Amino acid sequence: MDMEILFPGGKKVNALYKGFTIPTDQPKNSGGNETAPSPFDLFIASLGTCAGFYVNQFCLDRGIPTDGLKLQLFTEKNPDKKIIDRVRIEIQLPPTFPDKYKKAVIKAAEACTVKKQLEDPPEIETVIFE
Repeated sequence: MDMEILFPGGKKVNALYKGFTIPTDQPKNSGGNETAPSPFDLFIASLGTCAGFYVNQFCLDRGIPTDGLKLQLFTEKNPDKKIIDRVRIEIQLPPTFPDKYKKAVIKAAEACTVKKQLEDPPEIETVIFE
């Protein structure tokens, strides 16, 4: 078993994974208590934190200070499909960030494994186990 999903009550759904409990809940307007991010929020956060990891590592590997470094994600929803069809990741670089690395740091962010997985999605199978 790679991950176990449990239902602690109400709209809460928790994932047990690698010794961590990852809680989720739904917004109040969906009947939840907003005690944790929704599963979809975690999905978007995984994309942002993954890109952030690669940007941070890029800077650490080159001794570039990360004070003032920040990423922001902006999503655009397709009104017909009611799903996100575009995510824009903006990297705010510190004032001292070397110009010669600007294209390379974008490439580093794009190396994010979550992004790569989305570009080549796995087959997802749902079955009943007994």
